Amino acid sequence: MLKAALREQYKTNRKKLTAEEIDDLSIQIANRLLLVPVWDKTYYHLFLSIEEQKEVQTEYILHILHAKDKEVVIPKSDFNTLELINYLLTDNTKIKKNKYNIPEPIDGIEVPHFKLDVVFIPLLAFDKKGNRVGYGKGFYDNMLNKCTPNCIKVGVSFFEATKTLIEDSFAGDIPLDYCVTPKKIYSFKEIQNQL
Repeated sequence: MLKAALREQYKTNRKKLTAEEIDDLSIQIANRLLLVPVWDKTYYHLFLSIEEQKEVQTEYILHILHAKDKEVVIPKSDFNTLELINYLLTDNTKIKKNKYNIPEPIDGIEVPHFKLDVVFIPLLAFDKKGNRVGYGKGFYDNMLNKCTPNCIKVGVSFFEATKTLIEDSFAGDIPLDYCVTPKKIYSFKEIQNQL
């Protein structure tokens, strides 16, 4: 299927979820994430959930990161350049929703892309090769292209991988290393090594 069709289909799927289901599924995803081998790193990029888009609630992942005493980095979107600026999350970080309802840091200590060890990525859909469909602006592709090759890319999704491959993926699309759903952990490292 093409990204545009998947984008619409999965937005519709998410709209059907109740607040209770989102909360329950988000806890399941966070618990399953504990089994992914990414917890020996230092800098973790975590998006803050857009409640209005019914995204995975990342507050549960944030609790895990704090419990493990990790450095948490949160993004701020620049819609002129389609770039993400990363800031260290501290006790003093002030967060405000932008005009698209994205909770973002107002300012703070900037963290360069090359320091990121693990990036948790919001998405609408993904396939069995680790290709993903987001909102279509390219923020994460732009950022991931500037990260080191060792940076681990972890998607989180309420839904399982699409039955068919995403047909219009191209060279600039950065695939996932893992995707975690309430039911399963997908690992794409072996698949990518074979390509």
